[in-house]
Amino acid sequence: MPFQHLTPSIGPTESGANMIVELVNAAATKVWQPYMHHQTFDRENTAEIIANDGRNLEIDSGMAHGLCCGTFGELLQGQLPLGSLSPDSHFLVTMPIAVFARAHFIPVVGSRSVTVYPPHKVKAKRLAENLLMALGASGGVLLLESELPEGKGLASSSADLVATARSIASCLKRRVPTTLIEKLMAEIEPSDGVMYPGVVAYQQRAGRLISFLGQIPPLAIVGVDEGGTVETVDYDQRRGEISANHRAQYQHLLDRIQIAIAQGDAATIGAVATSSALLHQERAPKKHLDSMLKASAETGALGVIVAHSGTMVGILVDRMAPDFPQKLQSVVDCVSAIDQSPQIYLTMS
Repeated sequence: MPFQHLTPSIGPTESGANMIVELVNAAATKVWQPYMHHQTFDRENTAEIIANDGRNLEIDSGMAHGLCCGTFGELLQGQLPLGSLSPDSHFLVTMPIAVFARAHFIPVVGSRSVTVYPPHKVKAKRLAENLLMALGASGGVLLLESELPEGKGLASSSADLVATARSIASCLKRRVPTTLIEKLMAEIEPSDGVMYPGVVAYQQRAGRLISFLGQIPPLAIVGVDEGGTVETVDYDQRRGEISANHRAQYQHLLDRIQIAIAQGDAATIGAVATSSALLHQERAPKKHLDSMLKASAETGALGVIVAHSGTMVGILVDRMAPDFPQKLQSVVDCVSAIDQSPQIYLTMS
C-alpha cells in the first residue's frame, strides 16, 4: 500500500479536508481533549474569540494554563526520495508519551515584552512575544515547568513552545490555528509534531504536517540515557544528505508505519522503529544500541526506539499483551544490567 498523504500543507483538497476531520475528531477524544481546547486545524479565524461554544474554559485568577506532551525520540526519522516533499526531504514520525511540559501565562496590561521563568527558556520567550504580537495582545509573565529533561531527544523544547502557545490562547480566550503555532516554531528551531493529537509524519525543518497517522497502541518504553545533551539546531546543521538507496528505505518504512498504526499493529511498529534506529546508527551512533537490541530479543519485546537527535535509547513493550507485567519486569531486569537507572515511559494511548 503506497503512502497516500505526502502533501505537507492542509488545504482545501479532499485529502486535506479529510485530514482536518480526523484531527478534529482525535482532538476531541478523552486522551487529547484536555490539551486541545484552543487550537484549530484550519487557516481561518486566527484570533477568533471563543464565546459560548460549549468548551467551558476556566481561567484561574488571570493565569491560564497550557500543557503539551513530549515524545520518546521518534518512531522513524530520515529523508525521503528527492522531490517527494517540499521544501526539503527531512521528516520524522512522532512517538507521543505521557510526560508533559506546562506553561502558565499571566498578562500584564500595557507590557510589550514577556518575562519568562526559568530565565534560560529563551525560545519560549521568543515564541510568546511573537504570538502575542500576531494576536495584537499585551505581554506578561510566562512560567514554565517541565517533566521532560532538556537536550535528551524527548521534545522538551517543542513541548515548551506548544504549551506556551496554548497557555496564551487560553488566557486570551482565543483559538489559534496550528499552522500559526508551527510557523512561529519553525522560525526558532526544527520542531517535533507534538502540537498534533496523535502520531504524525512531520517535516521538522519546515514545521509542516505531512500526514496524521492515528493513535499509537498502548506501549511502554524502558529507556536509558546515554548521557550528555544534544542541541537541536546544532545537530540539524551537522546532518548531511543520504544516498538514494537509504531514501528508498525510509519511504518503505514510512509506508509500513502508516499501515501499522492504522491497524494497531504493535509488532510492525516495533520493527519499523528498530529499522530506523539501525539506519541512523551510521550517522549518530548510540553506544548501547547493540546491548538494547540483544535485551529486546532475549525478552521477546517489540524492538528498540531511539532519540535520533538525542541521547535516549529504549525498548518497546506491548501493554496489551497478556504477559505484559512479567515481560516488562524482564525487560527492566535486562536493561538494569546496561544502565542502573532505567526509566519507564507510557505512550499517549
